[in-house]
Formats: sequence, C-alpha cells, structure tokens
Amino acid sequence: MNQLAALFTFRSFSKNDKRKLGVWAFVSCSLMVISFYALPRAYLSPLPATLNLETSRNVNIVMSSVVTSCVKKKAKGDARISSQKPVTKPKKFGQRLEQICNLSDPRSDYCEIKGDVRVHGNSSTIFIASPSRLGNNLEQKDAPWRIRPYARKGDYTAMGRTREFSLIASSAATFSGRELIVPNCSKNHRVPGILFSSGGYAGNHFHDFSDVVIPLYVNSRHLKRKVKFLVTDMKPWWLAKFRVVLRALSKYDVIDIDKNRQIHCFRSLIVGLRASNKELSTYSPMASSYGISYTIGNFTSFLRSAYSLQRDTAIQLSVDDNRKPRLLIILRKRTRVFINKDEIEAEARILGYEVVATEAMENLDEFAKVVNSVDVMVGMHGAGLTNFVFLPQRAVVVQVVPLGLEWLAKNDYEVPALSMNLRHLEYKINANESTLSEQYPRDDPVLTSPSSVLTKRGWPAFKPIYLDRQNVRLDVSRFRSTLWKALDLLHER
Repeated sequence: MNQLAALFTFRSFSKNDKRKLGVWAFVSCSLMVISFYALPRAYLSPLPATLNLETSRNVNIVMSSVVTSCVKKKAKGDARISSQKPVTKPKKFGQRLEQICNLSDPRSDYCEIKGDVRVHGNSSTIFIASPSRLGNNLEQKDAPWRIRPYARKGDYTAMGRTREFSLIASSAATFSGRELIVPNCSKNHRVPGILFSSGGYAGNHFHDFSDVVIPLYVNSRHLKRKVKFLVTDMKPWWLAKFRVVLRALSKYDVIDIDKNRQIHCFRSLIVGLRASNKELSTYSPMASSYGISYTIGNFTSFLRSAYSLQRDTAIQLSVDDNRKPRLLIILRKRTRVFINKDEIEAEARILGYEVVATEAMENLDEFAKVVNSVDVMVGMHGAGLTNFVFLPQRAVVVQVVPLGLEWLAKNDYEVPALSMNLRHLEYKINANESTLSEQYPRDDPVLTSPSSVLTKRGWPAFKPIYLDRQNVRLDVSRFRSTLWKALDLLHER
C-alpha cells in the first residue's frame, strides 16, 4: 500500500518537477558518498561511551571511544606488569605533544607541562586541556602517549613494576577528530605538581636514592617546598621511611594518586623525574635550567640539614692526637655476610678506633645520626653502603669487594663517594676469603675467572653465585693495612 502511494505521488509530479527531483536526489547521494570516505577513521568506530569517573561532584565525563578503551586497558589484569616496553610512543606521534615530553634522556622519560593539566589517578590518565607553551590549537591526532614515571627506563623488570600513565592532549576539545569533553576539576592546586613512582626497585636502599630520592631532589628543590607530590605505586612503609626528605622538599601532604578518584588540576605538572645517567649522582643540566647548583655535594648538605645532623666534616687527626676516630662496620644478615666480624672489630680497636658494628636500622632518622657520628665506614659491597650519603665530608669509606663484583664496585660506590667529598678505599678479597672456595674446586672458573661466568652464562647464572650465595671471611692480617691507610687519610689536611 505504501509503495502504491509513493508511486501515485511520484506520477502526480509534472515532467519539470520530476527532472528537479532527480537532480536533487543525485546531489544528495553524491554528498553522502563523499562524506563517508572523507570522515576520519575514528568516526567509523562505535558511538562515544560514557565513563563515570565518580568524582566528588559525581560528574559524568563523555569521552571518545579511544579514550575509554585506554582507561579500560588499565582495569584489566594490571597491563603494566605484563608489558615489557617501558614507554609506548604512537607510530605517528604529533610533534607538538613531543615538545613537552623528553624521550631522549638515557635514564628516564619525563614531561614538563604548563597550562591546564588534569590528573585522574584512578584511571592513570592525564588530560592536557590547554598547554600554554604550545599555543591554543594543539590537536593530538593519534593514540595517547604513555609514560612510566620511574628513572630506570632501560630496565624492563623495574619498569614492569611501574604504573603506566596515558597523556591525552587537546586544547581544541577534539581527539582524533571527535569531540572530547575534558573532565571538570574536583580539586584545583595553586602550586606545581610532580608525579613520580615509588615502584620499580624502590625498597632497595641503593635504588631508593639513585632512582627516586636524588632525582626528586633535583626536580623539586628549586620550588622551595611549594610543590605537591603525586606518588604512584605508593607503599606506606616507603613513605614513612623517607618522610623527613619528603617534608623537607614539600610542605604539603603526599597524594596517593592511584587510589584517588578526584580530578586534580594543575597549572604546572612534571610527570617522571629527570635523572643522571650515573648512579647516585645529580643531573648536571638542571643547574643551567633553574640557575641553581645541583652537585651531589649540595644533596648531601641538604640531607645533613633535613635530618639535623651535627657534623659537616670528619675528624682531622694530628701527630700527637689522642682522640679515637669512630669506625662503623655495617653488617648484613642474609648474603655477603662478614663471617668473622668479631675478629675485624678486635683488630680495629687494637689500631685505635672506637668501633660501632650494626646492621642498617629500619628507622632512617636514627641511623642517619649514627652514620654521621663516625669518621670511617666499613661495609661489604651492597645497598647498605649507600648510607655513606650521611657521612660528614672527608670521612673514609672502605668498600669490601667480594669475588666477581669489582666491575660493580667502582660505578655504584667508588665514583659517587669521591664526588661527595669522601675518601674511598677498596679491599678486594682473595678467592680463599670467599665461601665460594668451599663450594667449588680451586680451578673452577667461578673462582679463577668470574668475568667468564658472566659473559658465557649471563646475569641469571652470575647473580645467584656471586651476590646471593657468597659470604666473606676476611684475612684480618691482610685487612690491617687498609685500616692503617684509613687512619693515614684522617691525618691528611
């Protein structure tokens, strides 16, 4: 019936009207075909989904399907652990967004964003609504840029333990050609923010300082405590351990951004931390960036101030000096243990030292004061040696190097110690001082050629042998000359 009505209606037109109708039909169909092929690929995806971020204002945020899929990816089985790539960069990445992010640093990727920046930690998403440095017509045309804010980007294990954040930039309120309604602010911050991770290898004392604390100092010191720290992968015990440092760098409470459902808005935000490519070192280009000196000596001075440590310089002995220099022996529990620690203590006392022997304390506030009170620190190669950051200047660090670890000893501790205006002595043990001599024949490559074990069998085989299953029984008679040398250095002017 409808078809008959349509036919009757069409036939009722005049010949001239039919010609006009045909022309209009042709034009309309042509426009539809052109529009279909001209539309961006994103328009062919499903309609925008609605994502309730459950802010304090119960704001419903409408985003493109691309943004929504990015957020969903975080929710499924913690994709950051399975990914082996520390940073994901779109194949056709917009050059303008790259201007605010640095991928070339050998140690870390980081972004310095100024403008209207909004952080939704619960979905690990950062919206750059209006980046002032780049003008008003920034348009990100591809997938979000992703960053893991931890300063060891070449290490897939560490980065696999670091939460990934997505950066979505759009000052023109578009994303892949589609409308993007940027989420409303739940909380506006009047001071800059720094977003960083305490994941990765944090918890190991060496990595705490080399990967997090020193880079955080370098990136925030110029702000004179007027900065808010947004911490991802946050562990309450880590926060408690470094509460003195964090309070000295910021007068605000730390924000645990992962569990936070609010939209935090900043006019300036640093994501990730610029870090030196050398261990336990500052990032020298920062000095020119902010007009402030960022030597590692400045950092150790900052620590002495933050922890209210009393001594800036170690004892200086004279020829007829009756004072006893204090010597600290840092003990270890599980691996690379001093088996004959009592003999070592006794020998040091005979030479005139006042000896303190202890494991590193969990309470860093207290242990910093213990370390600062001594003039010589003796320790096995390992994370405990990192506590030399609390020593007074011109103190002596004696690093006992177990079998096979000479190549690590120099870069991890000798070079940083010297840069901190400390004196460094190295005691390399002989094979017969290692408990490995009780586990392998004398001519085994494990004892005669540790480097060949590393090159032929790799790190997975090397580490358990030399770092995990080796203890040390020092030849006290041989070690005596190193203790004498430390005394000589305390006499030098």
